Amino acid sequence: MNSVSKADLVLHGGKVWTGYGNPIAEAVAVVGNKVLASGSNADIEALTGLDTKVVDLAGRFVMPGLNDAHLHLISTGLLRGKVDATADAAPTRAALIAALQARAAGTPKGAWVMARGFDQTRYPDGLMPTAQELDAALPDHPVSVTRACGHVTVVNSRALALAGIDIDTPDPDGGLIGRENGALTGMLAENAQNLVYDIQPTPSLAQIVDAIEAGGRHLLQFGITSCMDAAVGQIDGMTEIEAYRQAEQSGRLPVRVWATLLGDPGSSIVEPCHAEGLVTGTGSDMFRIGGVKVFTDGSAGGRTAWMRRPYVGQPDNFGVQMLPDAQLFELVDRYTAMGYTMVCHGIGDAAIDQLIRAYERVRAADPGHKHRHRIEHCGYVDDALNQRMLKAGILPAPQQAFIYDFGDAYVTVLGPERGLHSYPIATWDRLGMKPSTGSDSPVCSPNPFPDLYAMMTRKTHKGTVMEASEILTPEQALRAYTEHGAYSQGAEAVKGRLEPGMLADIAVFSGDLLTAAPEAILHGTRCDMTILDGRIVHDRG
Repeated sequence: MNSVSKADLVLHGGKVWTGYGNPIAEAVAVVGNKVLASGSNADIEALTGLDTKVVDLAGRFVMPGLNDAHLHLISTGLLRGKVDATADAAPTRAALIAALQARAAGTPKGAWVMARGFDQTRYPDGLMPTAQELDAALPDHPVSVTRACGHVTVVNSRALALAGIDIDTPDPDGGLIGRENGALTGMLAENAQNLVYDIQPTPSLAQIVDAIEAGGRHLLQFGITSCMDAAVGQIDGMTEIEAYRQAEQSGRLPVRVWATLLGDPGSSIVEPCHAEGLVTGTGSDMFRIGGVKVFTDGSAGGRTAWMRRPYVGQPDNFGVQMLPDAQLFELVDRYTAMGYTMVCHGIGDAAIDQLIRAYERVRAADPGHKHRHRIEHCGYVDDALNQRMLKAGILPAPQQAFIYDFGDAYVTVLGPERGLHSYPIATWDRLGMKPSTGSDSPVCSPNPFPDLYAMMTRKTHKGTVMEASEILTPEQALRAYTEHGAYSQGAEAVKGRLEPGMLADIAVFSGDLLTAAPEAILHGTRCDMTILDGRIVHDRG
């Protein structure tokens, strides 16, 4: 090797997984922001010069940086200002109420108290909070409590009054206002949530930049170097694009972002982005415009995912269809013609069928198009739907963290036949459909270990096995989190594997993710170091 090939950074003395199917190496070398080589300790020692920074791995596990293929980065950062309503923080409704009251005690009367993360199926009685409960506990503040899935919010009477919602208010298109026995329950589903969101304080541009930085730093602690932001524009339209620009220009964008533009009627930022030349693929390796997202249904746990068959115990409830066929087809046709990949939300089998029909039309009109249209979540499919997706070149973009966090709820609301087969990642893998994975944070924590555990065991947090035939091997699970995530963004040539010339995005874990028992991965493994663009950006030691 000549002198110019000396590495800037060397990690040696570990177990280096460079990508699916590759032999395990002992060391990896980086020059600039690219991988130079991997191999034995002796091979890489030859690339070590006087100025090379050398990290002794002491047997630790090294792999490409994780790519969370579907989360909400801005919302993940903003979440830090809200009451934590997750099952870990508030395992009962009483605990939730106590946390809300504690926040209210330090909040001026009349100002909002907001929470995120509850899942009523984790409560002992399985019941949602109600406006009446919130009224009794917090009479002096408007209150909103958003379910983990983000598709249902419960508010108190003060919030309903501020939003101008009364018993006669009609359900908005694609939304549902909860009513029972002639009274409002406080439950707002899907688009009905906007009635309250629209009157809540909007974060400033500076606060959104702060959220991008805070959310990104949080991801780096888990070895996540890339993510997809799954609905840019949802909080404050084009302000979010400007926030990302400012974050990148000022060095405050900690992770690589593939930005999905909100394309829903009435709140789309696609047109102003297109006017600025921001189409799929434009941008830098740190911030790139991705696809366009349109919502077609809700969530299974919230009983709003659009299903072909009704929910258990609710014979009239098939979920929420957000858009009629004609409107969805027009949007998909138009956005694709403008140069965008489509990455639309579809969870129930009826919604997925509608999306496949929309994407099939695009394929029929232009059989050679190179767009990798995705179905985000893609929870409930059958063989026929899978074959149509395969033929049309559609990628499933599921979140296996849902299996761990919500699997038992899926069985409850859909029954075992449908519930156990939720998010069938091994089926997609066998079909060659390159399924990615992610957290949908803040729906689930971006912590990758429950996601990996679910892929390797198909077990929920309670230990229920959600159809064992959908278990992946450890190496398949790691591929979903790296190479397949990169492929879903059209970036497999530059990231997702640690091969010469690829981006030096690297995660170092305390335990061997290929051989450790899944329980040890879930409970005992930590990310010790994260390297982005050849720079150490997180070091637990």
